[in-house]
Formats: sequence, C-alpha cells, structure tokens
Amino acid sequence: MSERVRVLLVDDHRIVRRGLARLLAAEGDIEVVGEAADGVEALELLADTAPEGLPDVALVDVHMPRMEGTELVRRLAVEYPGTAAVVLTGLAEDEHLLACLSAGARGYLLKDAEPEEVAESVRRAARGESVLFGHAAERLIATLAPPPSAPSAGPEAALSPPARHGLTERETDVARLVGGGSTNREIARTLHLSEGTVRNHVTNILRKLDLRDRTALALWYAERS
Repeated sequence: MSERVRVLLVDDHRIVRRGLARLLAAEGDIEVVGEAADGVEALELLADTAPEGLPDVALVDVHMPRMEGTELVRRLAVEYPGTAAVVLTGLAEDEHLLACLSAGARGYLLKDAEPEEVAESVRRAARGESVLFGHAAERLIATLAPPPSAPSAGPEAALSPPARHGLTERETDVARLVGGGSTNREIARTLHLSEGTVRNHVTNILRKLDLRDRTALALWYAERS
C-alpha cells in the first residue's frame, strides 16, 4: 500500500460520488483516483490502469445498473485482490450484508455513517483489516452468534469469558463496546478515555486473544457473552 490510500468510488449517483470525494480529500492521506457509475464501468477503469496505479480500496454501492455491487465485490476479490472492497450503501437488510461479506467485501457501512467512520474504514481496509460499524456489526454478530447455553458449574463460571482469557476489567469494557459496534471515539466518550488509550487497549486485547482485527474481536465476544 502506498503512503496515501488510493480509493475508487463506485456509485450510480454522481452527487454521492462528489460528496464522498470531497469528504475523503479533506482527510489529507486519502486520494480518490477514480469514479465509476456501476460495476461494469469500474472493471473497465481498472483494466485500463497500470498495476502500480490500482486503488487500495473500492467504495462500492449495492444496487447499481448493469452490475450489482455484490457481483463487483466478487469480481474484485478474484481479479484485483489488492483492491479491498468496502460496501457503502443505504441498505440495512441482513441478506445484503451477508452476501457482500461472503463475496469478499472487507467491510460494510451504511450511508448514514459518520464521515470519520468512512475515512477510518478506508484506512483499515487498505491495511487488510475487516471493517464493520454500528448496525452492520450488530447484525452480523446476531446472525453468527450461537444460541445461549446454560452456564457451566464451578468457580470458572463466576468469571466473565473475557476475564477467563486474561483481560483486565477495563479491557473487558472496551471489548464489550467493540462487540456492540462502537468506534474508538464512541468508546473514548463512553469510558471517559482518550482515543489513544482506547487504541492501546484494543491492540492489547487483540494480542492477548490472538485475534486479527476488531471484527474478529466482536465475533469472539458475541460467542462468549
């Protein structure tokens, strides 16, 4: 990945692309290198781009003419694996969320996401991390989490699952909020911490649990709650 994150915008509404381009350009470390009105146009643009100029991330809408976003995500995963697909859509239905993630999307955001969430999602996807915030995280956890079972007997049962895995009380609080889809900024406000402290806690939690990213942590917490 280059120092500046290169982004391709794929949305059939020009006004949405223009708004996203202005939002991302204001970040300073993100560069919009192309726009496409649908999946067919996006693939044509990529085919005409030299390998060293390919975008790090493609922000993709779901419903578009000629080629749906889900199909574009699938094609990107196969033909341009170096370009991470992040879905940015107004559709909150579980079927779209799961279909896009199954097709290879690195993340799924709703269009009512905060600007900083969109920018942070682009950065994290470019680093190879999974990206889920708010509703998307909650719905994925609800879909994949196993049904609750009766607690086991013995002194271990008195401890919360995070505590049994070596997390401190504060790390447990952070893990719980990550599991609910909160951003670092939201966690910082809730726990009255700085964002830097929250990031350090998340890093320590991932290291202790040997997890790759926040999405894996959210699923880990849901399975043990």
